[in-house]
Amino acid sequence: MSEEILINVTPRETRVGVVENGMLQEVHVERASRRGYVGNVYKGRVQRVMPGMQAVFVDIGLERAAFLHASDIVRPSLPAAGEGVEVSGSGNGHTPSISELVHEGQEIVVQVVKDPIGTKGARLSTHLSIPSRYLVLLPHARTLGISARIEEEAERQRLKEVLNSLIGETPLGYIVRTNAEGQTAESLAFDVTYLGKVWRVVQENIVKAKVGERVYEELSLPLRSLRDMLNEDIEKVRVDSRETFEKVVKFVHKFMPQLDDRVEHYSGERPIFDLYGVEDEIQRALKKEVPLKSGGYLIVDQTEAMTTIDVNTGGYVGTRNLEETVYRTNLEAAQAAARQLRLRNLGGIIIIDFIDMTDEEHRRQVLRMLEKGLLRDHAKTTVYPMSALGLVEMTRKRTTESLERQLCEPCPACSGRGTLKTAETVTYEIFREITRAVRQFNTEKLLVMASPKVVGRILEEESVAVAELEEFISKSIRFQAEEHYSQEQFDVVLL
Repeated sequence: MSEEILINVTPRETRVGVVENGMLQEVHVERASRRGYVGNVYKGRVQRVMPGMQAVFVDIGLERAAFLHASDIVRPSLPAAGEGVEVSGSGNGHTPSISELVHEGQEIVVQVVKDPIGTKGARLSTHLSIPSRYLVLLPHARTLGISARIEEEAERQRLKEVLNSLIGETPLGYIVRTNAEGQTAESLAFDVTYLGKVWRVVQENIVKAKVGERVYEELSLPLRSLRDMLNEDIEKVRVDSRETFEKVVKFVHKFMPQLDDRVEHYSGERPIFDLYGVEDEIQRALKKEVPLKSGGYLIVDQTEAMTTIDVNTGGYVGTRNLEETVYRTNLEAAQAAARQLRLRNLGGIIIIDFIDMTDEEHRRQVLRMLEKGLLRDHAKTTVYPMSALGLVEMTRKRTTESLERQLCEPCPACSGRGTLKTAETVTYEIFREITRAVRQFNTEKLLVMASPKVVGRILEEESVAVAELEEFISKSIRFQAEEHYSQEQFDVVLL
């Protein structure tokens, strides 16, 4: 499989695209005015304790107070964790009352684990973690974990022995990342030294920092992407900015010298994202409908509670019978859905509504195809069995806003509803508003300002109703079309 990372840099925005076999699979955006906060460590102050929610709001210097749950607070007697990749924040299963853990006004060092999304503030944890190329440092965990994606038992044991010899009696904990598979003791030793230096600097910053100040900052998007994604499978990393290219080369040379030759500066006349068709793919990823090669299509709907993906056969009629047609469409849809989740960076609860299939084996194959498509996804996903209605429930870890939420805003005409009131509905609202106004205020004439479409409808189709209304209220009504008014907008002015 051919895989490339494209880095496009402009003065105010950086974008990273992951292309597999010529097709865009992931796109990440970071703007100078709005860099993400995930991974950053802050010195904060507890603003409000909420015993009923077992949580507190913490001021870390952002626009909105951030949220910290009791289960995400480090407690003094944290037991040693086992071999999993996650260190539990709930200790022995019992979480003390939030009031026992923190109090209002207390200074506290926290890390952002989820960016502010929509109306919600950032999500915090006091379980700090600082990643490097092959390891994650857990200053408060005192444990050694191996990534669950490293499946071979002999390799897991080797990595554990190497790490134990490197860290000795240190009170710090570590997680061995998937990237560490097959790496030498020297490579891991380099990361242990690097993380030790970073942690010492963070500790010094914590002592000096004031409330609301950042004491550790996550890497910029290009370097973060290479740290997490650059491996032997990546054929090329192309960077279209000379300055960023030089930073990338230094970073790769320091942490991944064996992959030095994969990085190149793109100096072509044509924009790098245009060359690979990435711009077109991004535009398509902002639409609800996703066409399938067979003639079927998906409808992707992102709401506050969940994302739904509806599968339709569309123009695909198949060649054999209905069950075969449905099966082929669902197979293609499963593959396309897995790609769309990565491309659009959709997270949280996801429901995929496949077309009903009667054959049990077909249902299993479609589910298998979906799971196979998600294997290369860097975000953690969990897929549940298909229900009797052909629905597949799944979750995908969400840490940042989706592509649509990053690039778009709610429509000012419909306020994000996705629909507008019809001209007929607005007409009758205007009639009611006129009746209400003349009952409340004494006036001789009324002026109604509305969109051209609504005014046109009133003067043509509702002219009889207007004459009857004027007679009923004993006032004259004048209508004026306003080009800049949206279809739902109108004003009734008393003259």
